[in-house]
Amino acid sequence: MPSPRPRTRIQQRNSETILAAALDIFSQQGFRGATLDQIADLAGLSKPNLLYYFPSKEAIHTALLTDLLDVWLQPLRDLDPAGDPLAEILTYVRRKLDMSRDMPRESRLFANEVLQGAPRIEATMTGDLAALVEEKAGVIHAWVTAGHIAPVHPKHLIFSIWALTQHYADFDVQVRAVLGPQEPDPYPDAAQHLETMFIKMLKV
Repeated sequence: MPSPRPRTRIQQRNSETILAAALDIFSQQGFRGATLDQIADLAGLSKPNLLYYFPSKEAIHTALLTDLLDVWLQPLRDLDPAGDPLAEILTYVRRKLDMSRDMPRESRLFANEVLQGAPRIEATMTGDLAALVEEKAGVIHAWVTAGHIAPVHPKHLIFSIWALTQHYADFDVQVRAVLGPQEPDPYPDAAQHLETMFIKMLKV
């Protein structure tokens, strides 16, 4: 069977435009509330033209989630067993917080999918994601056993990092409403707070 022909520059640009528009729509409306018409309008394309690139709303959503998870999990993959344990964990916290600052739409897309029961990424979550967390939990457990960091439940530590960093993207409106206009950028203080908290929790 012949290989598919590579996409032209225009086709690649249109595909990227569709995905960018879909990210906006899905992160605001959720999967159920989003429509192909909304995505096509925001992308500046006709609906038939959109369907030339992606056969369904599900296909667009799955493409976004697949790309997102690859990027989203990279900081955890980079947790180095040979590195300084506290420094490795603090770097992971900072990178996750930076992603919340720089990729809020992606964070909300993922949160919406999980809140719906993760029907489109369940296999990934029980497969690749679970395996990665198991691997890195083993690294953290080894650091605890060696006395390099204070005793902690490795998987719940990872969950805590996810919750405390992604909150700033998923609940951005709430964070900014509570902090008020006197603190327009919550991230510098958030980074300092989280670093202090995790140092106190983990330092031996």
